[in-house]
Amino acid sequence: MKTMKYFFISAVAGIGLLLTACQNDPKEDNIEAQQEVSQEVLDKLASLELNTHDVKLTDMILPDGSVETNYLLEGDIVMSKEHLSEMELHGGVVSEQYRTYNLVSSPRTINVIGYTGSSQGLSSAMQTALQQAIANYNNLGLGLTFTLTFGTNYTPYDIVVYSPAGGAGGQAGFPSGGNPYKFVQIFSGLNSYSIAVIRHVIMHEIGHCLGSRHTDWFSRQSCGQNVNEGEAGVGAVHIPGTPTGYDSSSVMLSCFNSGVSGNWGYYDIVALNYLY
Repeated sequence: MKTMKYFFISAVAGIGLLLTACQNDPKEDNIEAQQEVSQEVLDKLASLELNTHDVKLTDMILPDGSVETNYLLEGDIVMSKEHLSEMELHGGVVSEQYRTYNLVSSPRTINVIGYTGSSQGLSSAMQTALQQAIANYNNLGLGLTFTLTFGTNYTPYDIVVYSPAGGAGGQAGFPSGGNPYKFVQIFSGLNSYSIAVIRHVIMHEIGHCLGSRHTDWFSRQSCGQNVNEGEAGVGAVHIPGTPTGYDSSSVMLSCFNSGVSGNWGYYDIVALNYLY
């Protein structure tokens, strides 16, 4: 049965309650039993300086109910087999506060739709949080301008934000061909938390769609762990004015707590303005 990694609440000694990037969904184990991730794939991920710890195959349910089987990395990053092959040609992706070759082409307008269908539609709180998250991106004055609408015809849009059943967190992926990753999943378990927490998760997942990686890729310190997700290497150029160490205020940390503000950290703003 399948194992999806979400952000969920767990007690961590000395740290308190964290929304971490790991939760089991019993429906996912089937796919793992049928098809393990090959060593060849793990080697490819390692060559791109991506985390090979706990890589899984996962069934991603799209808003129309169809299912795609993809790789799941670092708890919330979705990658298709085709995208993995493409990334091999373009240098991989590294930390948010590093320059990466896997970016969205800019300047451009990115059209976002919040899905409101009867199945997997965003709740009222999620719609409010999405409006605020898009405003937070637009307020940065980037070379990317975001529009937002709500509805069910998501096909023509660059990014669709929707809400499958699941734990408190989300999943998304990295850009491809100069375009943002299309599908942002904001799981239904987030409805138990504040709009600030939901906004934080939406900003985080849209960050992945634009090419941002977890800021604490080198340690997963925000999760109370010390697991290296892969050293910055291929295509990595550190962004001037941002730290190389742990940035406790970043929206792009691997894990978060229920007290997050849902606002940018200072170095998030520096990094995004440098990239876009």
